[in-house]
Order: sequence, then C-alpha cells, then structure tokens
Amino acid sequence: MTKTYDYDVLYIGSGHGTFDGAIPLAKTGKKVGVIETDMIGGTCPNYGCNAKIALDEPVVLKRAVESLTSITTADLQIDWQQNVNNKSRIIKPLPVMISNLLVKSGVEVINGYGKFIDNHTIAVNDDVKTAEKIVIATGLHPHRLEILGKELAHDSRDFMSLEELPEKIAIIGSGYISMEFATIANAAGSKVTVFMHGNQALRQFYTPYVNQVVNDLEKRGVSFIQNANVSSFTKTDQSKVVHYADGQELEVDFILDASGRVPNVDNLGLDKIGVKYNKNGVEVNGFLQTTIENIYASGDVIDKNHPKLTPTAIFESTYLFNLFSGKISSEIHYPVIPSVVFTSPRIAKVGVDIDSKESEVYEIRENDLKNDWYRQVANDKLAQNRLIFDQRHHLVGVTEISEQAENSVNSLLPAIEFKLSPSDVNRLVHIFPSIGAASWGQI
Repeated sequence: MTKTYDYDVLYIGSGHGTFDGAIPLAKTGKKVGVIETDMIGGTCPNYGCNAKIALDEPVVLKRAVESLTSITTADLQIDWQQNVNNKSRIIKPLPVMISNLLVKSGVEVINGYGKFIDNHTIAVNDDVKTAEKIVIATGLHPHRLEILGKELAHDSRDFMSLEELPEKIAIIGSGYISMEFATIANAAGSKVTVFMHGNQALRQFYTPYVNQVVNDLEKRGVSFIQNANVSSFTKTDQSKVVHYADGQELEVDFILDASGRVPNVDNLGLDKIGVKYNKNGVEVNGFLQTTIENIYASGDVIDKNHPKLTPTAIFESTYLFNLFSGKISSEIHYPVIPSVVFTSPRIAKVGVDIDSKESEVYEIRENDLKNDWYRQVANDKLAQNRLIFDQRHHLVGVTEISEQAENSVNSLLPAIEFKLSPSDVNRLVHIFPSIGAASWGQI
C-alpha cells in the first residue's frame, strides 16, 4: 500500500456493488474500507429484492393452489402481519451477517456519510479518510413526484414494513415496483388502484405478455388508470386523496409512490472534484473508471445500458476485485443479463430484445406452454414464450410469461452466453421431469 493513504481501496456504499468484491479483495492483503450511512448490505438484502420475494412467497403458494382447485380444497388467505413478521425474520439478520463477513475478511466498516474533499480524500462525519482508489457504489433511491402533498406518499421501504395492510392502496407508476407490489397487495386483500404515467405498463417487457398480466390483475380487482396525470395528494380526517386527470380524485388509505428510482449522486462532492454524472448516474469507461482516474463506480449508480439489477452489481463488483488485485487488466465484458418482474405469472427475458427491428435476421419460435406436458402438471393458465435464434440456430434471446418464467430463463442462460450449437444442446442430459428439462426441450 502507498503509505500516503489510509486505504488501498475505499468504497462509498456497502451494497452488492461493494461487498461481493471488497471481501475477496481484502483477503488478498489490500487495505479496504467501506463507508455506509444506512444499513450494511444496501437496498437489495434489506428493503429490496430479498424482502420483496419473501413477501411474495405466499402469493406463489396461493396461485399454485388456485390452479389446482379441482384437486385441492383449501381456501388460502394471506395473514399480512404474519407475512411481514416472516419477512423480518428472514431479513433482519442480513446486515449483521454481511458486516461480519466484511470485518472477518479484513475490511474496515465506517459508519457515516461520505463526501469527497479531493480525489483521494473523503470526509466522514468529523473524520477524514484517504485512499489510493475510491469506488462510488451508492446505488439508487426512490423518486418522488414533485407535486403538492408529496409528503403524504410512501416508498417501497415503507410498504414492506406495514404491520397492517391498508384496505385501499393507490400506487403511482406502472414499472417493476408498482406491478410487483400491486400483485402482492391484491393477493393479500387490498383494493389496489394503479395510476399509470402513460398507457403501457412495464415498457421494458414484451407488450402482449404485459397485457396478459394486466388483464389478469384487473380480473382480480386491480384498477388501472391510464395517462393519470396525477397532480396532487391531499388528506381528510380518515383518508388520503389522489387528485388526477381533469379534476378527478380517489380516496385511499395508503399512497405508494413507485414512480421510479434515481441515482444517489447528490451531496457527494462530485462536482467539486470533477466526476461527471447525469440523471442516469455516474459516467464510466470500460474499466468502470469515472472521469477521475483513481475513482471508479459500481452498481446501480452507474449510467449504463445494462439492467440496473443485483446480478449486474455483483458482476461489476467482482470485476473491480479482479482488476484491483491484478488478476485482469482488460475492460469489463458483460455477460447476457436476464431480468424478471415478479408478478404472478412472472415475465422474464434475456438476450436479444423481442421487439428488435432486425427481426428478419432471426428465427422466432412461439410456444404455447400450456400445451407442454410438464406445465400441465401445475395447470398453468398463462404460459407462453418466444425463443429467438440466429441463422445458425444458436439461441440468442428468450422471453417468457409463466409462473416459473425466472427459473425457465435462468436454465437457458448457458445456451445464450456460450452460443451453444444444436449438437452442444443435444449433449446436455437434464433431470426429468423438471422445469429445466421442459425449457431445454424446446430449443
């Protein structure tokens, strides 16, 4: 280590963009520090994907029983308070566990808010820390509509901590968070209204599949208001009021602002030292370097074309570990990265976009999975996929709607990433019966 500095590498933020790489980096003998102002582990373990999937698990069970109503007799109801308690039981130990992993590997955990003084110096509360290299891994935070009464709305973190489920919920936005939480709240018994910015939900996913999910939720009682143009929130003695469109209003018990997430770039001192950023995040080159040579970025705070998801952050964090430890010297080379929205059914995708304008270059095969033998076992009602092949019949893209879409797409990742030929695919023998065997059997 250069004796001038306290650390070889200092990370701002402790999420997956940090700890997946910081832990092995410290084990190589590097002096590593991690600054965190909130919960160790960041959004995903504490109040993001891990917490969300815990709350969703009873929905999965409820849907499975519903699909087999001619066989099963139980009328399953979700006990919201017990669901939240179970989520807390699973999630609460994670910050301590991650902190212990960091400390045991030799990482120094620094509690406080970090702000740049210069290229190598961070002020943390009343202390100053210096480092040869610094990694900005501050992630995202919930966007808030800039409208009258915005303080009456809550974010996803608030929703996942509700001890009592409100009878009437308004959700602003129709992206990942909105659609997933609408699914959970509806299944648990709330009357949910989704206020859409435009006329299409989940614009990142294949529209016909999204429409099937929306139609299914509508049949279950969820209301969707297109082009809502929400203008303000007010309150009465008993409720909150969403004002929208041309003077219309709706009284609810809880407002969830799910209008998006924005990078945590403010109040870090980036302007002072010349780190460039924009509304999408910190600008980086192929080595994840910012405009300042010794300062890097990792995770969701980066301005990038790749999905801002936990697996992407893990890959970037691990890349920086390999770069900083001297194991590699090349630019980052991203693999294919899948994404999924955890509605019920799920929609998952990976690889070539289904709406590609270059469709004439590809062979597109559409499958009604309800006719697949394995899917008939669970009596899936909404199950389809589209497989996209190049001219040499390599699988290059998948989009699926089904109750097991994430598992199906996960199983097919190697075919896309490693460009497996038809003969390679034929060499693979899968456990049968299984979702993997059913998915690979379609290639």
